[in-house]
Amino acid sequence: MGSDHDSFCDLLIIGAGPTGLMAAAWAARCGINVRIIEKRGTKIFNGQADGLQCRTLEIFDSFGFADRIMKECNPLIETTYWNPDESGLLRRTDRLPDTVPGISRFQEVTLHQGRIERFYLNLLKEESNIEVERGALPEVLELDSSASDCQSGYPITVKVRYLDDDAATPAQQGTSVPDGLFRSNLAKDDQDDLLRKSSRRAAVTEMIKAKYVIGCDGAHSWTRRQLGFTMEGEQTDFIWGVLDIVPITDFPDIRSRCQIHGASAGSLMVIPRERKLVRLYIQLKEIEVVEQQVDRSQISPEMILRSAQKILSPYKLTYDYCEWWTAYQIGQRVATHFSANDRIFLAGDAVHTHSPKAGQGMNVSTQDAYNLGWKIGAVVNGLAQRSILKTYETERRPLAQDLIAFDHKLSRLFSGSLANDAADLNAKSSDQVKQAYIKGNVFVSGLAVDYGASILVAKPVVSVTSDNGVKAGSDVALGNIIGNQELALNIPLGKRFPSFQVLNQSDARPWQFAHYLRSDGRFRVVLFAGNLTNRAQWERVQRFGEEIASPDAFLARFTPSNKPSDSVIEVLTIHSGPRIDIELLDLHATFHPFDAKQGWDYDKVFVDDMSYHEGHGEAYRNYGVDRERGCVVIVRPDQYVAWIGELEDVHDIDRYFSGFLIPQA
Repeated sequence: MGSDHDSFCDLLIIGAGPTGLMAAAWAARCGINVRIIEKRGTKIFNGQADGLQCRTLEIFDSFGFADRIMKECNPLIETTYWNPDESGLLRRTDRLPDTVPGISRFQEVTLHQGRIERFYLNLLKEESNIEVERGALPEVLELDSSASDCQSGYPITVKVRYLDDDAATPAQQGTSVPDGLFRSNLAKDDQDDLLRKSSRRAAVTEMIKAKYVIGCDGAHSWTRRQLGFTMEGEQTDFIWGVLDIVPITDFPDIRSRCQIHGASAGSLMVIPRERKLVRLYIQLKEIEVVEQQVDRSQISPEMILRSAQKILSPYKLTYDYCEWWTAYQIGQRVATHFSANDRIFLAGDAVHTHSPKAGQGMNVSTQDAYNLGWKIGAVVNGLAQRSILKTYETERRPLAQDLIAFDHKLSRLFSGSLANDAADLNAKSSDQVKQAYIKGNVFVSGLAVDYGASILVAKPVVSVTSDNGVKAGSDVALGNIIGNQELALNIPLGKRFPSFQVLNQSDARPWQFAHYLRSDGRFRVVLFAGNLTNRAQWERVQRFGEEIASPDAFLARFTPSNKPSDSVIEVLTIHSGPRIDIELLDLHATFHPFDAKQGWDYDKVFVDDMSYHEGHGEAYRNYGVDRERGCVVIVRPDQYVAWIGELEDVHDIDRYFSGFLIPQA
């Protein structure tokens, strides 16, 4: 059967895992027309990714479902290290906090990928009419490069074939326990096989015309192959198995995260999970790799368990219930490019693959889409120029390269053999492994992300040319607009805006300030108003309000006339108190806008003061901002810090937004 019909959309997302669903969540929040297709017939119900780092939980909180995760997850509080003693017996050698204390209001937790996908799907159902179209296999991808620069065109055509239920169901290894081998790098991509099988029978096809496409279709990415992009890196001979079980054991730390190094049988990682489950990552030393190929028929849950038992000896381990299992070959690769003509983008495993040792897979992949989704939304809605889309690759590819380098070191340390004596120079010490995890703890949390100078980040330029020729520096920077880091020492330009407790000025309720940095596509101008009881400072703040309220200023110029004044750029204020000495309605109306139907806005002015029940957040001290004079900070829709300046620097704020936003009629 030929093509039944043509259709049009602003954004086509290929792949409905966590990365694709994050992109869809942004599309829902930005109100653009999106389609999301997935070749598999169902969502994930067991296994796959399970670690959620601090930054990812902060992002989920900005979408409103972190609380649901916290009700179901298992928090990872402590990591213990086990190594053989002089006689070869396993001993606990150290205990450390799993997450760096005080780094975030969240700590690392575990919850399997299927539940995360469900929370995304619930959000899409509650806030939009977006539905995942399953059993939909992309067949042809065409990009009209000559039309790429047209703001309103549909230069991309994707032919989609719809599979029947049998074809859309992935093959299993043959055991009674669900496995993830079909997604593993030990399995070949089945896209071509699915196309061949579906071509033998009548099938419904569709031609989708799109303005933008995001390929979130995994390590075997069909989208990447159509673009001709390659993955650069290497594969090792280390094979690891994974078991999700309810363990029956006398090992004392089974409910703590553990790094275990056997004397000769290999290494094992223990990750406690929800519902009494424990995930075990087990080195499979008996599996032979021949010319980078592995005989998957050798691998079974029973064989993986035997390997775990050898490593844990003399402790006993067995199980009655196994929920899921898989195996994978350690390798680190990154794509040569992340986008084509700033029209077709790749995200997640489609552009970087690595081991799951540091719990980064779902986290970095989710954050790829978090970086990209709002930018596409702003461009499609006619609010921003297409130039902002170039920052996706310049911001995310260097991070992927850092991840690959970190994982390369970590996985080889963890998979290698322990040194028996000082002469064994090729082996590693147990302390080396521990130190690698300690040094990498901030990186894996997701809070070390530091975006370079660009049209979106006004910081000093460090011009760097990557291995694919993409520059992250002067060609994309904001001319001579540079934020003044000295005004807010603990709010680093290019990093995520940290969160501390503040009080609502109107009702004294304490909030984490990040609660008001919701992921809804808006920029924020955060005014640290300083000491409003000082007359001179009060006048500075009022004058700032008057200037930005001008019809010629950035608030009015970049906001559509039929939208509320805060629909593109929202102004939030934090003053240094005391709260009881300030009346909200005495402040300039720009800081608490009036609506004819809802009255004054009582959720835009906050104070750093003592709460009745939750203590003092010490926000000004923690942010490194002067309590008397304050400052102004621009925060991007993805919560990253864009610019810092004085209250008198309204012209520079205007110049910042003028660099990429489109004036509205």
